Amino acid sequence: MSLRKQTPSDFLKQIIGRPVVVKLNSGVDYRGVLACLDGYMNIAIEQTEEYVNGQLKNKYGDAFLRGNNVLYISTQKRKM
Repeated sequence: MSLRKQTPSDFLKQIIGRPVVVKLNSGVDYRGVLACLDGYMNIAIEQTEEYVNGQLKNKYGDAFLRGNNVLYISTQKRKM
């Protein structure tokens, strides 16, 4: 069995269409479904919820987050 190392680019391609959490440098979290992203880490997410200090502040249909503001992106556990 061979183990292939996964690059960050591979990971990002795999999570398109899945729930994600995007944390910005400002500390604000955006949660939604990853629609697409580009090489600059500009991110489009759908069914977006904005969280400030852990509290839901706003809901948006679609949101575009500029890549230079992104601290990290991670997958979100699906709600049961």
